[in-house]
Amino acid sequence: MKRKTRSAAATPALLAALIFLVALNLRPAIAAVGPVLTRIGEDLGWGESVLGVLGAMPLWAFAAVSPLVRFVTARLGADRTILAALLVLAAGDAVRSFGGPAGVWLGTVAVGAGIAAGNVLVPVIAKRDYAGHVSMATGVYSACITTGSAIAGLTAAPLADMLGGWRPALALWAVPPLVVAALWSIRVMRGTMSSDDAQESDDIPVSIDSSAGAAAVEAAVDSTPLWRRSMTWWVTLFMGLQSAAFYTMSNWLPSVVTAAGFSDATAGVHLFVFQSLGILSGLMIPALMQVRGNQVCAAMVSSLPMVVAGLGWMLAPGLSLLWSVIGGMGQGAALVVALTLISLRGRTSAETVALSGMAQSIGYLLASVGPLAFGTMAELSGGWTMPLVLFTAFAAAQCVVAMLAGRDTARRR
Repeated sequence: MKRKTRSAAATPALLAALIFLVALNLRPAIAAVGPVLTRIGEDLGWGESVLGVLGAMPLWAFAAVSPLVRFVTARLGADRTILAALLVLAAGDAVRSFGGPAGVWLGTVAVGAGIAAGNVLVPVIAKRDYAGHVSMATGVYSACITTGSAIAGLTAAPLADMLGGWRPALALWAVPPLVVAALWSIRVMRGTMSSDDAQESDDIPVSIDSSAGAAAVEAAVDSTPLWRRSMTWWVTLFMGLQSAAFYTMSNWLPSVVTAAGFSDATAGVHLFVFQSLGILSGLMIPALMQVRGNQVCAAMVSSLPMVVAGLGWMLAPGLSLLWSVIGGMGQGAALVVALTLISLRGRTSAETVALSGMAQSIGYLLASVGPLAFGTMAELSGGWTMPLVLFTAFAAAQCVVAMLAGRDTARRR
């Protein structure tokens, strides 16, 4: 007899909606670092290259931890794993702020690990609890992720001024995940999970971030292994390059803006604009997703703004707010295009899982080069022109990849 799948009706509406509060916590601990990055460097005596490593570490944690989440979930269940992830995230925030120089590194790793688990599980749980409204749930949790990031970027510098430094300003972000963890524990204690937690292991392999077995899964309609197909690598490169652009500017935009003569608070506003406009552009770009039957138009429209923004920050930094608007519209749309390409290029359910895992795991590794190289170039050159040249070159490369990843090659086979 076939086991009955748990439906959204099994979870009371208020408890199901807690998943969106979890999503709100998946970026602030990272986004809050950029506006106070210079202060961290001055306090600890770290140069831009070391700070670049600090900015890359959460992305390394994403790539390393995401494939492992499914194994933890198979033992604990998705809801309990989310609870553990929230506690790890809160602990990482605290250790990063008050654990000394070593604590900055350990705490950052813990922050990345906790967020990685959320990245994997939030889409799975939202799809499970809102089975009849998957598109709505996806839109809401994506907007929550962007909103949390934007708020953290806007408030980081003012909080550092008000609380007396970057340490308490970053530590403050341990509070929201603790509050959500307390609320989330109600889900666990109320038994909203099925008593047969083994069912979760059936759900988790479809997570968009799970990469286990990515290289081994082959499409039923094509004997060529996924990793040997050129389209797989174009989609992976697009995912990585657009992530590199977002995380590079999330870490370094405040430093670029303050170097142009703006205050820390104003730099936070520019970062807020850059991050928050992704909500609007992400909702608009699907209208271009099937122009001429492929995704070239959408991929190019979402990629070109970052080239314009990079050139703008380099040649006319006094107009930084304008470039934040243009770049922000691009980065939000590019993420939606990247995720859509993954869904469209997979020909079977299993192949889509494999493609997604490969694109996101390798993509995050590629993305980590962005903030790391940006900081290293700034330290070596003693200014921001050369890093912005590199950033713009990456953005131009994304445009080239967009042309290749956007083609619907499946129809030609």
